[in-house]
Amino acid sequence: MFEIVFLGTSASAPSVRRGLSAQVVMYRQYRFLVDCGEGTQRQLLKSGLGFKRLERILLTHGHLDHILGLAGLLSTFMRWETIEQMEIYGGRSTLERVQDLLFKVVLRGARPPMALKFTEIKPGRVMQDQHFELLAFPVTHRGAAGCFGFLFREKPHRPFLDDRAEAMGVPRGPERKRLVTGQSITLPDGRVIVPDTVLGPVEEGASLAVVGDAGRIDDLVEAVRGVDALVIEATYLKEEAEMAQQYGHLTATQAATLAQQADVHQLILTHVSRRYHEKDILAEAQATFPATMVARDLYRFIVRRDQTVLAEGSDEAMAASEEGFDVGA
Repeated sequence: MFEIVFLGTSASAPSVRRGLSAQVVMYRQYRFLVDCGEGTQRQLLKSGLGFKRLERILLTHGHLDHILGLAGLLSTFMRWETIEQMEIYGGRSTLERVQDLLFKVVLRGARPPMALKFTEIKPGRVMQDQHFELLAFPVTHRGAAGCFGFLFREKPHRPFLDDRAEAMGVPRGPERKRLVTGQSITLPDGRVIVPDTVLGPVEEGASLAVVGDAGRIDDLVEAVRGVDALVIEATYLKEEAEMAQQYGHLTATQAATLAQQADVHQLILTHVSRRYHEKDILAEAQATFPATMVARDLYRFIVRRDQTVLAEGSDEAMAASEEGFDVGA
């Protein structure tokens, strides 16, 4: 299961109710900040997430509306040391721009408040552990070299059958951990318990794809095929498709077409332009792909295998009415 919290959902410039691009993806002990637009640190506080465990920042590309918030975030860390290290992932040109921002503008010869590590992304696996893997795939966007999307994917697993273990007298603790990792155990009465007796059939894990700005969809179909949730921009409506192509962005129809072609389970649209009403973006996308939602700032989604839901309390946290989002959203 993954959780994604949207901190900023506006395109290019903030609106009254939408900040610039940023979202946090959470899985077990991990927190990944994906992009860091201006105002991100305030949204981290409003969301209740705060600054703890913000050790990994994934950048889709180097345009300023996706990275400027790093300056303020580092400046805050210089005054309030909350983490020991920060690793920033991005394409080569993105990292070069971020390093200029942080070292030449913010630090200006001062020592970073934590260990800063910059990791250049290449297509393929970025990291993994025994439970999940994070992969990067190339994305096409105007004027942005080294633009990437991210795929968060749980590895297949066999669920532990607690009731069966209880019936067999398997104590809680290290014995159960060994069974989960595929090791047999011997109980005090001499019985040998093998993993197959307390593990269920193999289950596929959840998957979440996050794409920043994109100018085409044909090169994304296989990268996001079959994911449980796809997060992607919908900057324009189809009536301005030529402008979308000119500036390297997608229409709501294109995003929905990608979801349809890739057999995505749930589509979540973000990077919303101030020029449109949210209801119009949603209607256009749902005409092609009904399983579509539009993200708002501070919305939380829970992504499970074959099911993505808006977390309880998201509307209250966002604190804006449906009427308010229908004008100047």
